Amino acid sequence: MKHSATVSIVLCCLLFLLPLLTLVPRIGEGEEEITQIEKLPPGQQDAATTLRVLVGDTVEEMTLGDYLQGVLRAEMPASFEEEALKAQAVAARTYTLYKIETGGNHGTDADICTDSTCCQAYLSAEKAASNWGEKAELYETKIDNAVAGTDGETILYGGAPILAVFHSSSAGMTRSSGEVWTSDLPYLQSVEAMEDPETVPNYYSTAEFTAQEFKERFLASHPEADLSGDMSSWIGTITRSEANNVDTITVGGVTVRGTELRSILSLRSASFDVEVKNEKLIFYVTGFGHGVGLSQYGANEMAQEGKTYLDILNHYYTGVTITTYVPKLTR
Repeated sequence: MKHSATVSIVLCCLLFLLPLLTLVPRIGEGEEEITQIEKLPPGQQDAATTLRVLVGDTVEEMTLGDYLQGVLRAEMPASFEEEALKAQAVAARTYTLYKIETGGNHGTDADICTDSTCCQAYLSAEKAASNWGEKAELYETKIDNAVAGTDGETILYGGAPILAVFHSSSAGMTRSSGEVWTSDLPYLQSVEAMEDPETVPNYYSTAEFTAQEFKERFLASHPEADLSGDMSSWIGTITRSEANNVDTITVGGVTVRGTELRSILSLRSASFDVEVKNEKLIFYVTGFGHGVGLSQYGANEMAQEGKTYLDILNHYYTGVTITTYVPKLTR
């Protein structure tokens, strides 16, 4: 009788615990099994800072926290791990404050804008919910928590916010800022990118151009180039970085940076090989983005391996301090 009673108690406990066990998310998978998480209260530090945000042709006032939520909705998949989203939140906050405190691009009219080619992409809660469908409530809570859970935290170098740039994925290594732009910043150095190519959509891509298409694009920027004769003679010397990014490439006798040719041809990155095949110039491209700073897919990979958002940020930004920071807004 006592044995039967003990067995009954154990079975009851298992029946009670079984539904709870099914709520545990599967590590490393893209789809969450849990459908609800606790929402954190809004951060007081971010709420105390009001920004003037240029949305299209209109300047809107919103808190720093509200703006960052819109940036996260647009800049990183909400299906990513929470620690990756928190790393993105800190990077986006830091980038915003850097732009504002160094003068920005909008004079006295606005502090920041929602154009990704100028500042950072931005997506409203309504548009994001339409994109997310049945996962909208879960994803919005993850976004809100990433911002609130890092309230005011900023990446500093020498006591000031850094240029906390980020990109989708790299070709094995991130790039130093000096490889891509004019200034080599001490906190934007080349590090292991950490992403798993098998989990990154379109990690490898191709772009094909007929002779006429290539001529039109390149000569529009460099009319002095000699693109006569056979296509196989157009591409000359290529110099590369350690991570196989194209530093310079000679086209029709004109040497340009790999980043410039990427822009001219709208390639996904400056890590590419090129060949002439079937009367076309074919570019084989690896990764997506400029390759400097935080790799978003690398951040997600690190989070899946158990790394915190602080681990992630300290990996991608060299020699920095991450702490709560009070913005210096002058208007």
